[in-house]
Amino acid sequence: MKKGLKTLGLGILFGVMTTAALAAEYDLKMGMVAGTSSNEYKAAEFFANEVKEKSNGKIDIAIFPSGQLGDDRSMIEQLSGGALDFTFAEIGRFSIFFPEAEVYTLPYMMKDFAHVQKATWDTEFGKNLMTKIHDNLGITILSQGYNGTRETTSNRAINSVEDMKGLKLRVPTAPANLNYAKYSGASPTPMAFSEVYLALQTNSVDGQENPLSAIRAQKFYEVQPYLAITDHIINDQLYLVSNDTMESLTPELREVVKQAAQDAAKYHTQLFVEEESHLKDFFKENGVTITEPNKDEFKAAMQPVYDEYIKKNGKVGEEGIKEINAAR
Repeated sequence: MKKGLKTLGLGILFGVMTTAALAAEYDLKMGMVAGTSSNEYKAAEFFANEVKEKSNGKIDIAIFPSGQLGDDRSMIEQLSGGALDFTFAEIGRFSIFFPEAEVYTLPYMMKDFAHVQKATWDTEFGKNLMTKIHDNLGITILSQGYNGTRETTSNRAINSVEDMKGLKLRVPTAPANLNYAKYSGASPTPMAFSEVYLALQTNSVDGQENPLSAIRAQKFYEVQPYLAITDHIINDQLYLVSNDTMESLTPELREVVKQAAQDAAKYHTQLFVEEESHLKDFFKENGVTITEPNKDEFKAAMQPVYDEYIKKNGKVGEEGIKEINAAR
């Protein structure tokens, strides 16, 4: 009996010691706007798992999807204040703090995702912006993933920029999207994302613009017979960390986080690229007619947007556009 109690006691002690050994030294949080069915969430899970594995369980990242911790601006501010550890945001979203960052969202400024990466990491303009984000906001950019290219669906065929005239186009309230609609000749119609399907179905609006993945996920193809490959805005997704968080880690664990973010961004990009590669066929199979209008016509129509950007940002903006065009 005594031996049994002794064995039981040792078992309990061993269990406590094992639990303690497995407990993370750093319990961190990552907030995001996208929901659990999104590519972004899959990539965030990949990131969290990589960090946990490569840190030997020392870092545990809890993910809070679906805007539980606020919108992207709120979470950027939480990172800046040290209240949140990780989040996602587009590089152009930092225009709310540094107006020159808007260049990354100007319609047709970016050729493709490879160009977005060069414009962010290889130009002096991009390097200076990242330094400002680090030094002034207390946020470090770890990596950058591809988050889809925005296209246009409609209730009539778009074969050229002329076909955009008078089109009642639903757009979010972001300046880039409003400008795309306005200067292509459409009538910009801001509307909550949750209301778009019904508005398209009832022809309250004539079209909308979103990445192919969102068009499928929201089933817009059911109520929009035409899809124009306009490629007007390239979406990226930055992996962001609070400087306070990074400074709390050992040098070895910082490297783990950096490498995991690089690997997760590659996976993030892969998810979107692979999905987009077969979505055109999916839409065709569902009765959607796909057109590929001349994008040079669309870009030429955006000249007032670039002029206004330079007017607002002066020499910094002018140099930014010059450097980014040279990085194509």
